[in-house]
Amino acid sequence: MTKSKSKFPLRSTNSRNSQVRPKYNPLSSDRQTKISPNTKLRSSNQYILRLFLVWGVLILGAIGLMSRLYYLQIVNPVIKYEQAPKGKKLTQIAQDQQTTQLRFYIPRRQIVDRQQNVLATDRITYTLYVHPYLFKRNSQPVPAREIAEDLADILENKTPEEFLEIFSKQDWGIRLAGDLPESAKEKIVALKIDGLDLEQNYSRFYPHQEMAAEVTGYVNRDNSRIPQAGVEYTQNKLLERQPISWKMKRSFSNNQAVFHPGDLERSQKLFNFDDLRLQLTIDLRLQQIARNALEKQMKQYKAKRGTVIVMDVRDGAISALVSEPTYNPNTYYEYDIGLFKNWAITDLYEPGSTFKPINIALALDAGVISPEDTFDDTGEIQIKDSVVRNHDFDKKGAPGIISLPEILQYSSNVGMIKVMRRMKPIDYYRDLQELGIEDEVEFDIPGYTTGRLKNEVEFTVREIEPATTAFGQGFSLTPLKLIQIHAALANEGKLITPHVVRGLSDYKGYLHYSQPPTSKQVFSAKTARTVLKMMEKVVEDGSGYAAKIPGYRIAGKTGTSQKAITEGGYDETAKITSFVGVFPVEAPRYAVLAVVDEPQGEHTYGSTVAAPIVGSVIQGIINIEGIPPNKEKLSDSDQEQQQLD
Repeated sequence: MTKSKSKFPLRSTNSRNSQVRPKYNPLSSDRQTKISPNTKLRSSNQYILRLFLVWGVLILGAIGLMSRLYYLQIVNPVIKYEQAPKGKKLTQIAQDQQTTQLRFYIPRRQIVDRQQNVLATDRITYTLYVHPYLFKRNSQPVPAREIAEDLADILENKTPEEFLEIFSKQDWGIRLAGDLPESAKEKIVALKIDGLDLEQNYSRFYPHQEMAAEVTGYVNRDNSRIPQAGVEYTQNKLLERQPISWKMKRSFSNNQAVFHPGDLERSQKLFNFDDLRLQLTIDLRLQQIARNALEKQMKQYKAKRGTVIVMDVRDGAISALVSEPTYNPNTYYEYDIGLFKNWAITDLYEPGSTFKPINIALALDAGVISPEDTFDDTGEIQIKDSVVRNHDFDKKGAPGIISLPEILQYSSNVGMIKVMRRMKPIDYYRDLQELGIEDEVEFDIPGYTTGRLKNEVEFTVREIEPATTAFGQGFSLTPLKLIQIHAALANEGKLITPHVVRGLSDYKGYLHYSQPPTSKQVFSAKTARTVLKMMEKVVEDGSGYAAKIPGYRIAGKTGTSQKAITEGGYDETAKITSFVGVFPVEAPRYAVLAVVDEPQGEHTYGSTVAAPIVGSVIQGIINIEGIPPNKEKLSDSDQEQQQLD
């Protein structure tokens, strides 16, 4: 039998050992290590242990993460990271992302006078920006000159050439005009020009401009809309309406916000807020009459400043409050800041002879004089090292024996000193304090300044102090305080707190909020009536004759005082003239005060400068109120004419 050849013959070698080396087999009988059952069990346990260890780490991590989330969301849900708002909770951030709060512009309440004439209101205005490089109409370029001519016709504040010069300075973002009304906006939009950008704003508007600026004050034009001066400042809580907001859900689709107003309840206040307005006691008609009369006298006498106050003596309502010079609250930024204060309530002055009726009332109530008393007016009087004279001593000399009404009629300084000498200085001083000269007056316009008296020791020890106070110098007060005290003489001796705010009223004029006036008895009713009749003589036959109106009973008192200077003493070249009137005497209703500071020229006295102002204002009151004349005061010819009318 022939042996078959191997398919894969072994390769021969020249080595001494021609045997083929066997392949290594780890499981061969001569090299295999035998594994025992214990070893296999140990390996299986290690695998399971590792598996549990991995799962344990994962479970512990999950527990730790859940604990941290629980801590952040439940125990202490406040974000600590710098990129998040400080102190804001996670739930709040989530709500902020899912919802939004729409806040709507709520206008301030209007300010109106007692006749419902609007003195201040909110309105929409526009700021015009131009971008010359975009000047096109229907994608077609428009010449800059054409646009300049159109804007010149609409704005009326610059010529076309001036607009062209502005356009040439830069290509975009030029602020061309501000505070544009709706009518101007409509005309600009009608041009249909690209490159004219109108930005809508809300601003406070005062339709009567400077006519009542010293009362209303103003509101800043910037976004802060902070009220400044006047009732805008003091009555801010009444003028501001409650803010209205609308909460809505939102989501995002294609990187755009989508709002869902129907998902949350709407606020009904969004379409229904109150129509209340802040009503003042000011009468715009009387305000204009008073301003015109004051401006006329100030212009004639080249005066530094002046004020007129009209007060209802029954309840303290201020019907007119005028200060000159003044400002336009619509363009307040163009004026000096000193004009924003109302000097009738912020600045002190020595009232002079207008205070003499007050002193006579104090002496009558003290019982040291009677209405029938007379006094020897020597024209001048020696007080320690000083000599006090009457204002007309150089021309008329000593008047001699005069009555109390004549002391007021001729404005006798010497007579007043002798009257007040009958009071003990300490009693006189305390009576002045009872008038509230140094007390704060809670007035509706900010900045009231309390009056100043000398200290009690100086007043009672130095004889000159009560003497100068007797004719209205040596102490100071505001014009508002002076008219308040005179109003007490006209109101049966009751001192009423003045005010310019009537309350919150609706469009029908019904009051929804008001503050009752406060009063204090400072004179007896009998004394007040007696002094008022004495003051009537001043207008009938004395220095207040310029305020006389035929057929009407008017009481009054003039005053001309030197201005005190800071270094001590008085400025011989500067004086303040004033006149206070009460009308009508038979049933007092109004007190009117006019003060003119530093009138220039000769014959500048309360009788020539201030009294005509009060006369004009009282005539205006008569015309506005339709007050009939007093029949007892009419002459026979006047009565016949009245019957014919």
